[in-house]
Amino acid sequence: MLVDDQPIVCEAVRRMLENQADIEFHSLTDATLALEEAHQFQPTVILQDLVMPGVDGFGVLRQYRSEPTLEHVPVIVLSAKDDPKLKAHSFGLGANDYLIKLPDRVELLARLRYHSAGHINRMQRDEAFRRLHESQAALAEANVELRRLAALDGLTGIANRRRFDEAIGAEWQRGRRDGKPLSVLMCDIDSFKSYNDSLGHVTGDQCIRQVAGLLASQLRRPADLAARYGGEEFAILLPETDLEGARMVAEACLSQLRALAIAHPANKHGPIVTMSIGVASAIPCPGGSTEMLVRRADRALYTAKSDGRDRVVVAAPEASTVPALPPSR
Repeated sequence: MLVDDQPIVCEAVRRMLENQADIEFHSLTDATLALEEAHQFQPTVILQDLVMPGVDGFGVLRQYRSEPTLEHVPVIVLSAKDDPKLKAHSFGLGANDYLIKLPDRVELLARLRYHSAGHINRMQRDEAFRRLHESQAALAEANVELRRLAALDGLTGIANRRRFDEAIGAEWQRGRRDGKPLSVLMCDIDSFKSYNDSLGHVTGDQCIRQVAGLLASQLRRPADLAARYGGEEFAILLPETDLEGARMVAEACLSQLRALAIAHPANKHGPIVTMSIGVASAIPCPGGSTEMLVRRADRALYTAKSDGRDRVVVAAPEASTVPALPPSR
């Protein structure tokens, strides 16, 4: 794009550039429209006169450089004055080149192509970086979603065993630092095999989803976690919760499950689906471990099964004697 108040100059430059298939020429003699025309035309090079009626060419140059869409467009100052001070001032304001008008045709074409190619390369590079940034952002979002999905049980939508293991390890370390208790509930649906056998796996899956939703609904704090531990067995992690607090959560879970009154026609112990829960708590310390805590809760669960199911059993602070082989669930 050429901005020059002299039509004769515009015509001369047009003739220099005619028959050049790779160059699209646009000119204007009213410099007050330069900014508007540049926004509309989006040139890859601007040829800018300095001395024009009522308009300061340097002021127009400043305007180009203050516009985000034009600040990197190459500007070649086209001036009748071969003055080093004017050249220096032009470059200081952001001009990319300086030509004395009228320049040699071959030189003009070479400079236009050089600056235009540089600008196009810059735009392509910026676009590539933009797309790369978008791709990286999308990939980061996808990775976050994948990590989230990898931590969820596909059937129930609550945390899976892997997520539970990660969470209990992290909470154990936090409990050691803070000296706060950590409690675990091991929960198992009573006589679930007979439920599946009598009503089918589709109904069995629905039952598991209902129980999972019920357990998750009893949690009140962000760090509390309900997870499907495997099959019809679930685990609940309760950081900063002592044994009595954990027992109360367990009793609430049983109460809510009874209230759901999910029919269990094959249950020898009652007409509805019930659950047994083992509860264990500890203040994490160097001599303990998450495995020991889970084992104590699991042994309390086996005791709940042995004692008649549909109940909560709280583990003693130290491991207690339990049957070597757990009864059928």
